[in-house]
Amino acid sequence: MVRMVLTLPLVAALAVATGVVGLDAQSKPRKIYASLVDKKGVPVTPVTPADVVVREDGVAREILSVEPATDPMRVALLVDNSQAASSSIQFLRDALGGFATRLTGAGHSVALITLGDRPTLQVDATTDLARLKSRGIDRLFAQPNSGMYLLEALIETSRGFTKNDTPRPVIVAVVTEGREFSTASADLVVRAIRDSGAQFHALVLTDGDRADLGEDETRQRNIVLDRGTKENGGQRETVISNMAVKDRLDTLATELLAQVAVTYASPQRLVPAEKISISAAREGVTARGVPVKVARVPVPER
Repeated sequence: MVRMVLTLPLVAALAVATGVVGLDAQSKPRKIYASLVDKKGVPVTPVTPADVVVREDGVAREILSVEPATDPMRVALLVDNSQAASSSIQFLRDALGGFATRLTGAGHSVALITLGDRPTLQVDATTDLARLKSRGIDRLFAQPNSGMYLLEALIETSRGFTKNDTPRPVIVAVVTEGREFSTASADLVVRAIRDSGAQFHALVLTDGDRADLGEDETRQRNIVLDRGTKENGGQRETVISNMAVKDRLDTLATELLAQVAVTYASPQRLVPAEKISISAAREGVTARGVPVKVARVPVPER
């Protein structure tokens, strides 16, 4: 039998050459909940360590394992019920009911926060579908003469996740293009979402009233919807017809339920990495996810 023996200098040289740093005495495992989807938004299965690339400040890290994500999600549904949503309410009830049915049926908790007039917690996070529907979704009505407070709701929701050390938080905003009344800056909102570790997805309904794009509140909201989703493991989708809302939320539910937990080796360091990214190694596949803020990650068996 022939054994291959690599000297330490050679091992170090190979690590530098490949740009991959593995798990050793100076490293610890970290986790990212990630979605891998094809060009049609269909989850890719199975996913192996060779299918994903994780980088910290541009440096690729060794992927230790990829497994189905089994930890329960805590999903905050932020729904626009301002006057601009008047024509969408019936479609929203139906679509949100289907989305909640799939998530709670898989053991994940869902909260409902409405945005018209002011951010209002209608139903706290629960796996009880009947309660979520009877006390929240089925009671969804548009508030007359009201505007939307999406940015304030995002800040409050994110800070709640941070305060409660929520291990797998998700924010799903379903909003119109109506007037925004929040005065928070986009930078503040995006930072709050990032600090909470929440994934942020947004569906923007265009089948209704539209705010003046020249208003600063509208500009700040659009920045958050673009940057906030891209930088926090989600996506912004434009829904041009109310009849398409149910289909888009069903697609999102499928993606969330098919997520994987990617564990990788991260070196011990005094200053944490400023940018952690995940990408797909397969052509035609998109990977998105965010690092877990609160988790005790076991070291995978090698």
